[in-house]
Amino acid sequence: MIAKLTGILDDFGPDWAVIDVNGVGYMVFCSARTLQAFGVRGDRVTAHTEMQVSETDMRLIGFTSAGERAWFRLLTHVQGVGSKVALAILSALTVEELQKACAHGDAAMIARANGVGAKLAARIVNELKDKAGGMMFSAPGGVVVSSGGAVPEGNVGVDAVSALQNLGFKPAVATQAVAAAIEEMGEDAGLNALIRVALKKAAG
Repeated sequence: MIAKLTGILDDFGPDWAVIDVNGVGYMVFCSARTLQAFGVRGDRVTAHTEMQVSETDMRLIGFTSAGERAWFRLLTHVQGVGSKVALAILSALTVEELQKACAHGDAAMIARANGVGAKLAARIVNELKDKAGGMMFSAPGGVVVSSGGAVPEGNVGVDAVSALQNLGFKPAVATQAVAAAIEEMGEDAGLNALIRVALKKAAG
């Protein structure tokens, strides 16, 4: 599974980009905000990716951060929200705006996205309201912020938080545990070691 690509922005369109990684061009589908963040042809870019496989299609979805990818995963778990609708929401709202809208039950803000009606927007905020409080979003200064603490963006801590969530820990608990583990071990800690320590703190 391809989790991240770093290379040269070779080409792009309304909802896709081609990233050249050592001579191999990977097409990734993106939100408008992600495409804007990538810059212009020839720029060096990094995309956090999500592989989607169906009976008729296989595609990579690209994001500027692991936090944005986490929100995409949450959105696509809501009934009626496919990858296109999720990317439309991430095009219309920043991750911080999406987090606040879900946390406060603001369906009208979600409905600003193309293809999202009032009924679907209400379902999204209802299903994600409890999870939004502990989710991460990128704040100024390169820090991924959540209600439970902060983990420096670009650090293995972001992947450690995701790993703990995949093991069933709530977002706030996972973030607090990883933040405590980073404080104990330092930001240069390896991912596996960080996860082990964070697991002990989360379980304790």
